[in-house]
Amino acid sequence: MKIHIKSGSEGVEVVGLEGELDFNSSPKIRLEFAGLVEKKPARILINLRKVNYLDSSGLATFIELFQKVKRYGGKLVLFNLADAVRNVFEIAKLDSIFHLAKTEREAYVLIET
Repeated sequence: MKIHIKSGSEGVEVVGLEGELDFNSSPKIRLEFAGLVEKKPARILINLRKVNYLDSSGLATFIELFQKVKRYGGKLVLFNLADAVRNVFEIAKLDSIFHLAKTEREAYVLIET
């Protein structure tokens, strides 16, 4: 699993993930997310275009991030989800909690609302 974090304008952090987000990779991603949350960015966008697999450990990683961001009043949007990854969110009924956008442009629109 690779992670790329790019600071955007006006308090937006854009995170790109690549690979499988599973039991083996989720501890590394959690550490990266913890460092990101310490900065308390107002908005975090996560690009999942290159994530081809997500298990329950991966879901737990996103739930933990969501809770931390919500505590300080930030916004979190996930975008570019592959169908298989989107299905995991839908099966777990988390698509009603998370903001899931199809494109980066749509993600930016969601964080502004």
